[in-house]
Amino acid sequence: LLEKIKYLIEQKGVQSSDILAITFTKNAANEMIDRLIIGESDDGRYQEIMQAKNIKPEEKEAIRRENVRSIRWIDGLTIRTFHSFCYSVLRKDVANEYDNQFRIISDIKFEANEASDDNAAIETVLGVYEKLLIEFCSDPAFLIKVKRYVLDYFVDKIQNWKEAPEVKFKDSKFYTTLNGTMVRSKSEQYIADWLFRHHIKFEYEPKIEVKNFTFKPDFYLPAANLYIEHISDKSYPMKDKIEQFEKAGFSFVRTFESMANNTALFNHSLDHIIKDRLPNQEYGHSALVYLEEFNRYHEQVKKFLLQIIRVMDMMKGDYIPPDEVAERAAADKHDRITGFYEIAIPLIKAYKDYCTKRSYLDFNDLISTTKDLFENQPDIRHKYQKRYKYILVDEFQDVNRLQVDLLRMLLTDDTQLFCVGDDWQSIYGFRGSDVGYIVEFEKHFPGAEVIKLDKNYRSTQNIVGASNEVIKQNKFKIEKEVVASRFSDHKIVVFAGKSEQENVQFCEEMVRQLSDEGVSGEEILFLYRRSAMFTSYHYRLKDANLVAQRRTIHAAKGLEAKVVFIIGLTEGNGGFPDIWLEDRVFQMVRQGNYDMLMEEERRLFYVAITRAKDKLFLITEKGRESSFINEIPTQYLERVQSVPAREEMMYCPTCRTVLERKSKFCPECGALL
Repeated sequence: LLEKIKYLIEQKGVQSSDILAITFTKNAANEMIDRLIIGESDDGRYQEIMQAKNIKPEEKEAIRRENVRSIRWIDGLTIRTFHSFCYSVLRKDVANEYDNQFRIISDIKFEANEASDDNAAIETVLGVYEKLLIEFCSDPAFLIKVKRYVLDYFVDKIQNWKEAPEVKFKDSKFYTTLNGTMVRSKSEQYIADWLFRHHIKFEYEPKIEVKNFTFKPDFYLPAANLYIEHISDKSYPMKDKIEQFEKAGFSFVRTFESMANNTALFNHSLDHIIKDRLPNQEYGHSALVYLEEFNRYHEQVKKFLLQIIRVMDMMKGDYIPPDEVAERAAADKHDRITGFYEIAIPLIKAYKDYCTKRSYLDFNDLISTTKDLFENQPDIRHKYQKRYKYILVDEFQDVNRLQVDLLRMLLTDDTQLFCVGDDWQSIYGFRGSDVGYIVEFEKHFPGAEVIKLDKNYRSTQNIVGASNEVIKQNKFKIEKEVVASRFSDHKIVVFAGKSEQENVQFCEEMVRQLSDEGVSGEEILFLYRRSAMFTSYHYRLKDANLVAQRRTIHAAKGLEAKVVFIIGLTEGNGGFPDIWLEDRVFQMVRQGNYDMLMEEERRLFYVAITRAKDKLFLITEKGRESSFINEIPTQYLERVQSVPAREEMMYCPTCRTVLERKSKFCPECGALL
């Protein structure tokens, strides 16, 4: 991308102000600017400043701006993220469509060259949803619906029982009631919740002893001096219990599982059984207060709201109106899905109204509002079309529909669109990116020319060869054969321990050996699919005083290290691959295709593999090896059962790159040996 910019200006005489370069992150935009400045510098001083760890980021930003202003052709370029470009457009031109004094609402810091603290909303997206939820829960019926959903699916997690039967609950009590009591069945939970909603105090399974016979009735209502026995196919025989009730003269009633199949009948039956036995003041509706009801469940409520926010972002990215999703969900046969959207859709609509009234725009709104501005105000669109004759986009494999539509709004027959990306590294489907835009680029932008870059300058031939073979399993891709520029005798090491503890021990010993060989902690990178996978490794390496750079694979995109460990490579639930969109909640917005989702997981594995420069370790478990490991031909692998013997390895004295025995110069830095 940088060479394209320099080519346009130096060889084609293009004005730098005609060029718009779009990146996905502020860091990427800054890196582009830094490289351009370094290319114009003679003394190397700027590069030293930008690499210095003792200089604060805000100081570096001030120095960056000063240097940009001093180099006029760089100052003329527009290098921005999608969001900061839209921010600048809206701030200048949106007054006819929207309040141009809008503020950015987000859960992360928004960085745009024009943005100041005054432009950021004090509130966050999550904070607004929490406020709206409290407001909606002033309606007791809505509060009960939310609490019931959170307890079922975020506290008890009942949707996972069949998938994880090894999970055990104390005394076989699986279900949490609205007052926090654990009970044994869904119908018992329903009885307890009915009592709670009617402000009737109860004891669950009180211990009773009648003439040396001990038993536990299901419920006792002190105000009515009444016992309730709920009879289901899981109940113990009732004969002995009934005899003891009668001997003791206790009042009791029975409810039956069949009653629970019809909620209206169950309500009526409970009302008929209990109401007349209670003093009038003991029967009614309790005053429910949000903060009291959710006092023990803050983290679960937060996860629930984050799921709603994620659904909202997917809907915005795909232009799907809330009512359409609500209609799909209402027709679904699963209570978890219908219940979720009965709560989510009103909150999503209220969030939109809340933000509009306060002139808030979130990240998706920045792009969609800019797109609407260009559609509704042709003169403004023409102004930007005329200004930018060359549009360059980095990391094009990560674009979504909203971003592509925005790009199309900027194009004319005279505009040159130049996109750089790697479909093999498209790993953000969960954020709404669509790999189809780069794989089928010529379909979306007819007449385009595709240029393949097929040389890898980072990794050795074994790592590159293995990554090629893995990605070949994907059907939906651009065909290319990547070749390595570096060669090494080292194969990819596979270790399959009998347990996680054994894997952790292997990694500790291996890191210690690497450290003894002179490999610093910063040159070693641990990668994993989910953060929880690293917990045991973290504590073991910390206790061993070994310093273990670490990232989720998504967060590691763009990074590299001399040595990489990929942990958690097991098959099945909680391993890698891990298909995220199998959850039906998200499929109400975007249908999940298993094959396509598996291909994204495989691309994620490809990204992990290609972070390694010299050595790669794949950590799995015996008998549970990830299918991804099996996709690597054995010629690239070395399976070990313990830490390999220490080698007398050759390293470049300048950059510490592992060298081949017969090397005469370093393939990394070019130093003569």
